[in-house]
Amino acid sequence: MVVAAGALAGVAGLAKVAPVDRDIVPLAGSSDLAAALVATTGVQADGIRTVHAVNPGGETVKLLQAEQLQAQYNFGQALKVAQDAYNVKQESIRQEQARLAAEAEARRPKCVRPAQGTFTSGFGARWGTSHNGIDIANAIGTPILSAMDGVVVEAGPASGFGLWVRVQHEDGTITVYGHVDTIVAFAGTKVKAGQQIATMGNRGQSTGPHLHFEVWAGGSTKINPLGWLAERGVQI
Repeated sequence: MVVAAGALAGVAGLAKVAPVDRDIVPLAGSSDLAAALVATTGVQADGIRTVHAVNPGGETVKLLQAEQLQAQYNFGQALKVAQDAYNVKQESIRQEQARLAAEAEARRPKCVRPAQGTFTSGFGARWGTSHNGIDIANAIGTPILSAMDGVVVEAGPASGFGLWVRVQHEDGTITVYGHVDTIVAFAGTKVKAGQQIATMGNRGQSTGPHLHFEVWAGGSTKINPLGWLAERGVQI
């Protein structure tokens, strides 16, 4: 209201100095009074200036919001870069582990001696009967190992052997481990060549602690274990 009154007063003063022979044109409905005066009088009135209202609080909020969005974007980009780098590192580790595992598998023996000890009896006729395996003597508790990879198909009591473990291999061959003292791998257990499956004992019809080891080709035909082991690079 004060600015408008001042503007009108200024117009009145100009009219006294230089009367104008034209109709008075109303000021434009604009907040810029100086521009309106110039448009109607052609004279820049002294003391009249344009004022633009600014809301500092609103501008600050907008600025903060823009900065927050930029910060969120930068954080997201940094997080993505870090995640990508982590994924690359994990894949590299996985590939290295797979390579080492493959090398270890390639070096792992495919057939092993079933027990350490002294060879005491071979395959064939013995004491008027057929001896269908070989005997390796050692102390009670000596580890007995699976000769090849396979699955334990039976582990427990057996006539004449006291306790035995039977392992079936990929080609259908079954290896038999008799007179064992304790069983470590039970039926259904997958085993690797060289993995312990039992301990040596003196159970059943035995004259002393030893392992009685048999090989059943095709799962039923009993063959000489010495030749079977030799074909696979194992000497007794």
